Amino acid sequence: MASPLEDKTLDILLDVKVKVTVQLGSCLLPMRDVLELSPGSVVQLTQHANDPVGLYVNDKLVAYGEVVVVEDNFGIKITELVGSIKP
Repeated sequence: MASPLEDKTLDILLDVKVKVTVQLGSCLLPMRDVLELSPGSVVQLTQHANDPVGLYVNDKLVAYGEVVVVEDNFGIKITELVGSIKP
């Protein structure tokens, strides 16, 4: 069981803001192609449409998930935590 001091320390940490990023995919492009990008350009990613996306917290991969649409916004449904044991 945690001591009152540990509980207080944890409460302080729970309000710390972290950067959360979802990586849909990536690719390598020559600078020539990057300079030719314009509105309407399509960049093909190495990831397939049904592959899970990565959820990063402060640039550290913590989970995988599926892209979902909630009303008019994108979201991510967590499907697996990194390092978790699958049943």
